[in-house]
Amino acid sequence: MTYPHDAAETERGAEPEYSDVLIIGAGISGINAAYRIHQRNPGLSYTILERRQRIGGTWDLFRYPGIRSDSDIFTLSYPYQEWTRREFVADGGDIRDYLAATARKHGIDRHIRFDTKVSSVDWDSGTDTWTVHAESGGVPTTHRCRFLFFGTGYYNYDEAYTPDFPGIESFTGTVVHPQFWPEELDYAGKRVAVIGSGATAISLVPALADGGATVTMLQRSPTYMMSMPAVPMVMHAIRKSLPRKLAHPVVRLRNAWMHYLYYVFFRAAPKFGRKMIRAANKKELPAGYPVDIHFKPRYNPWDQRMCLVLDGDLFEHISAGRVEVVTDHIDHIDGEGIVLQSGDRIDADIIVTATGLQLQALGGIELHVDGERVDPTDRYVYKEYLLQDVPNMAWCIGYTNASWTLRADMTAKAVAKLLAYMESHGYTHAYPHLGSAAIAEKPAWDIKANYVKRALHALPKSGTKRPWNVRHNWALDAVDHRFDRIGESMVFGRVQAGRDAAADKASADKASTALRAGA
Repeated sequence: MTYPHDAAETERGAEPEYSDVLIIGAGISGINAAYRIHQRNPGLSYTILERRQRIGGTWDLFRYPGIRSDSDIFTLSYPYQEWTRREFVADGGDIRDYLAATARKHGIDRHIRFDTKVSSVDWDSGTDTWTVHAESGGVPTTHRCRFLFFGTGYYNYDEAYTPDFPGIESFTGTVVHPQFWPEELDYAGKRVAVIGSGATAISLVPALADGGATVTMLQRSPTYMMSMPAVPMVMHAIRKSLPRKLAHPVVRLRNAWMHYLYYVFFRAAPKFGRKMIRAANKKELPAGYPVDIHFKPRYNPWDQRMCLVLDGDLFEHISAGRVEVVTDHIDHIDGEGIVLQSGDRIDADIIVTATGLQLQALGGIELHVDGERVDPTDRYVYKEYLLQDVPNMAWCIGYTNASWTLRADMTAKAVAKLLAYMESHGYTHAYPHLGSAAIAEKPAWDIKANYVKRALHALPKSGTKRPWNVRHNWALDAVDHRFDRIGESMVFGRVQAGRDAAADKASADKASTALRAGA
């Protein structure tokens, strides 16, 4: 279905490129959305706009030593594209190669416009289309589409989070953040201080030690860490005994359920979980090691994300003396290193600030509906993928307690289903409408990680009841999405010049009330 284009742009000879669906981002979410949407709606055209020069998103941006997935690769990979390597957790470069191969195999790469950074998007109810303003190779470009899909992730690609460390400007060595790791950095034989103990630090520290550095990991407080083998025997046995195309979905489903049940167990029995993790850590560390100082968090398991130690590599380096863990607070930084509040110091040639990310909604892209700017953080999320009263737009965000792709795939299939429903009924717009009833609010992310706590209002809002509740429960979401009532709290319509928006909303309020009454 095509729509009228802007007359002024046509007169200038700058008619925007049109697609039925425009996807922003060519990472895990964007590639998957393209596959699912085209699979169910082969008659719809689509284009992917990617700000970088390669496929991969996060897995192209982060290039620090040791970059790898922090969830198992079988649930992080796609259901329809098997992972063929042996390992349980994959390196960042291998993940990027997998995404590029998937895009090539299914012809998705031919639909990608690289080096195209989107700055703003505008919805026009007169034509029921989005106009997307971007810059490609330094030249302003415009695109138009019927439906917009954000596969932009949840953090700021341009600015990482770095606290204000007093005196850091006086440090005579090198300071680097993992998000912007310089390829030419030589750390062999150097003393490296890594500030932080999250997922980035836990993969970076062993890699630096493998590369010949002497590493000190400085943390303010301990993090939960669990060691997992690179190639678990059970998974290896399943993959050896079954054909590849069957083994992949079997292992993927098995891992999804295992991680879900582990999460439920730790949340239901936190005291037992704490003891179990402590015992496992103690077994991996040298005799007499102060486990309760460096590996006993103050919070319960899964209040924050749990970190994966692959094949016990971090513990091995600690035992060998190549890595030291220090639990303390920074007083200041001087020319030679870090001075701690305890009076001790860490001398260093390189300081790595693995201090986290900055949350950001919709990639920082400005959103306008009929000329009015919309702040996505003021809107509620509907079924984890649509925004309150924003037409024909979806966003994709993963779980805090499971792999990103588990939810990303649900989101992509839900969008594909919505588009098919609109097409079959002749609708040109659809959006979720809350109505006049007030609902209780909660954060969209339910973990107490520092990067979430310092930016509680950086993401759209969540209610406490479905369909406005952003849940981090893969099992319940899988059921909901399978038996989804597509019309629940939704407004559907067809483009018509000069339609009465107030009447449209009033009709939606009436429908929303009727649905609640019948629930």
